[in-house]
Amino acid sequence: MDLDDLYRLLRVSHVQAQDIVDTIRDPLLVLSGDLTVISANPAFYRTFATDRDSTIGRPLYELGNGQWNVAELRLLLENVIPKSASVADYEMKTEFPNVGSRTLLVSAQRLVHPDDGQRVLLLSIVDATVRRQMEAARDFQINELDHRIKNLMSVTQALTRQTSVEGRTAGEYRTALLGRFDALARSLEVASHKQTPQLRDLAAAVMEPYLEAAPAVAIAEGPVVRLSSSQATSLGLILHEMATNAAKHGALSTASGTVALDWKVVSDEVGPTKVHLRWQERGGPRAAAPSRTGFGTRLIRFTTEFELRGHAELSYEPDGFVAKLSFPSQTS
Repeated sequence: MDLDDLYRLLRVSHVQAQDIVDTIRDPLLVLSGDLTVISANPAFYRTFATDRDSTIGRPLYELGNGQWNVAELRLLLENVIPKSASVADYEMKTEFPNVGSRTLLVSAQRLVHPDDGQRVLLLSIVDATVRRQMEAARDFQINELDHRIKNLMSVTQALTRQTSVEGRTAGEYRTALLGRFDALARSLEVASHKQTPQLRDLAAAVMEPYLEAAPAVAIAEGPVVRLSSSQATSLGLILHEMATNAAKHGALSTASGTVALDWKVVSDEVGPTKVHLRWQERGGPRAAAPSRTGFGTRLIRFTTEFELRGHAELSYEPDGFVAKLSFPSQTS
């Protein structure tokens, strides 16, 4: 039986109200004209962790520790209901001693008993706490997805716009651009499929094309560094740029060259905990600083400083290119 059926029966029938009230699945109170509780159903007792002795014959505003004596409900019962035969899904929030904070949808219906003309008020309560939490989580996820899509569009536009065409054939430009898109996709895959992506997982995903030559690339085992989604996306692009440069001009361009990637976590009493990541190339052509700053170098510096809120130190040492990146850990 639903509330509409209950209303109809109470208007025309002599059936005992309590027998009907007990069949309603949502919490329900029957109140007298002075808002004293005449009856309540089992769902009310279960939902609000109370019992019959603490409920029946007591004024509504005195139930429990006064948790029903809230402004929203007083407004409903003392101002709205007297001017309207019924009210549906009036939302209110209050704190209950045994069940915590709750968001309730209250519906009220004024009735006159067919026998004695007594006026009663049926108060139906739906616990919408979980529903509202799910709606808030859904809204947050939609906003986060919208934010990520906008960020992704900005990144792809920047990659396309700033990938240099000077001195390149169409095929070379296409290869460079698709390589950056591939690194972005790998980073997003790690960030999207893991609730808290880890640095090593990200490094392994981005460096996968180079790991076939196992001795050439060494990725440290730890410590465990958890990344936010935005950190994973940004760091993935940085690692791709360094790997691409190593394959074209550095250690990975020769059979004897190697790349070592390791990191540590440093706690500073004055500042936030930081991740210190080092990319070390050895055995390749003699390293030399480029005559001009290319997009790859700009991307590494810009992304580290502005996206990761850190610092990048790039050096071209005789043994090979070295990059030292530092940025706040996710827990900072």
